[in-house]
Amino acid sequence: MLLGGGKMSLRKFLVEYKEEYLFGLVLLTLVGLSYWLAPLIPHKLFYEIISPIQNASIITVTLINTWTMIRHADGIRVRNVQAWIMGTISAIMIAGVSYRLSVNAELLPAEGTFAFEGWEMVGGDLLAWLILAYPSELLNPGWLTMKNSLKRILPVVVLGAIDMFVPWDLRWLLALVPVVWVALLFRHVHYYRRYAEENYGSVEQTDERWIIRYLQMALILGISYTYICFSDEPTRLFTQQWLMFFVIIYTNDQIIFHSKPWIEEATKETNEEETEEASQETSTVSNAEYKRILEEWMEAEKPYLNPEFRLLDLRQILPLNRTYLSQLINTEYGCSFYQFVTKYRIDEAKRLMTEHPDMKLQDVAEQSGFSSPVVFSRIFARETGITPREWSSES
Repeated sequence: MLLGGGKMSLRKFLVEYKEEYLFGLVLLTLVGLSYWLAPLIPHKLFYEIISPIQNASIITVTLINTWTMIRHADGIRVRNVQAWIMGTISAIMIAGVSYRLSVNAELLPAEGTFAFEGWEMVGGDLLAWLILAYPSELLNPGWLTMKNSLKRILPVVVLGAIDMFVPWDLRWLLALVPVVWVALLFRHVHYYRRYAEENYGSVEQTDERWIIRYLQMALILGISYTYICFSDEPTRLFTQQWLMFFVIIYTNDQIIFHSKPWIEEATKETNEEETEEASQETSTVSNAEYKRILEEWMEAEKPYLNPEFRLLDLRQILPLNRTYLSQLINTEYGCSFYQFVTKYRIDEAKRLMTEHPDMKLQDVAEQSGFSSPVVFSRIFARETGITPREWSSES
């Protein structure tokens, strides 16, 4: 959703997230090249050396990441979820490798390929669900419960059981399940962004862009998984294994070593809200009066100059809970809290550039409340149609 309350068109959406989609395009290209070049690997070399190294690497990394995630969870639910995910993936990988070793111990690598059976594809779908558990919880805080998980998993298990006892080949349905799950999650990104705009003055602190990259990686994994389920190429697992390794490393690096203020604040606020009264006390003060108090405070104190300004900070002057504060902004100003704050910041930036024409854009961005010069330039151009430099030279 762009400022102004309108719906984001596909063209604007692609422009807004061009860096994220470039990331996905590059990764998809690398995967395609890998599938094209993988057949050049001698089968014996792949089965006896490369594949065992890849499997051992994935298992080792997931075990290390499980331990690291537990140490850095800091009471944040999504990190605890990720720790559980990593541990379960390790267990599934160990079980799968052990089974394959026992089944193919007597086979020569050059004797052909093995086809995935329906029940094995159920295991692959369960692995896909684990990978998608993190964004499911992040996009829908509190949604990831045992009940909701079973709603997604049980149909897959039933489908796999049917495949074992009926003459129909249901493996195509099993292979497409991960792709469908990812597609369902993509539609929640909009709601995630909307929630961020309703509650924060700087949505750059949210994980929205990172989630888009994560879902792209999951989608590419799902497409790759669908391909290897029916490919006759013996080395088809090569690409899926290094891709899995990359996703795990990249994901845990982002979660552990890159600060996610929005997640941390959301966790604290959820805990705070659990202690609040369920309903808002009846007040005789009108919205018009609240609006007057708010505008006088914004003009006098300029709280929007703080890049971390958020909706709940309005409770310093207005005795309302989150829901009523959000409704007040939406009703009286016809926009989200993020849009409301951005208008003040842009007006402040214009004032600074008018009164101090020699001021550097970096200083203008900092003193008007934007989180960075890049964010300032992007939002200013999006709202005014021209860059800050162009506006300054014309004014």
